Amino acid sequence: MNYPLRLRFKIVALAPQVFVEDVQGSSICYVKQKLFKFKENIQIFSDPSKSKQIATIQANKVIDWSARYHFSDKDGNAIGSVGRQGMKSIWRARYDVFNPSNEVSDFKIQEENPWTKVIDSFLGGIPILGMFSGYLFHPTYSATRPDGTIVMRVRKQPAFFEGKFTIEKLTDLSLQEEVNLIYSFLMLLLLERARG
Repeated sequence: MNYPLRLRFKIVALAPQVFVEDVQGSSICYVKQKLFKFKENIQIFSDPSKSKQIATIQANKVIDWSARYHFSDKDGNAIGSVGRQGMKSIWRARYDVFNPSNEVSDFKIQEENPWTKVIDSFLGGIPILGMFSGYLFHPTYSATRPDGTIVMRVRKQPAFFEGKFTIEKLTDLSLQEEVNLIYSFLMLLLLERARG
């Protein structure tokens, strides 16, 4: 994959839609989240035409306070999973990323500055002024190994009328680790957008 990857969220769409492209504009994946689901079951497609499903994200619980989201490929083979750290995520978003065969997390994803999201959420709710909050405040989340090495970072970009993010790869990763982290960031952004 050619980094940085670009993620675009359609803000005016009824159901959240995410477009993921590489730096040259080639489609990496497309997600359209279904509304009114008690238990998350998200299909990931190769492009917006939805002609080829490449993966699925399924929650292990109905209530997503500290649910774990499992990723599997089109054949049902496990890719990995991500889980929110429950109470620790009230102030600062914190997630654990697991490979398919391990109950110990391979990576931790954490919001770098929680004040940015607080201000962005607060101003986003104010008419007219809220249009500019998406252009001024940019939450950033970093994925680290257990030794503290930052391996990937997702950062909100200035944008009007849509959510834009970039994913940067900061060190060498296996393909399985890359895919697991990209899906983890996708799920994190879907959940954090719902929280504000």
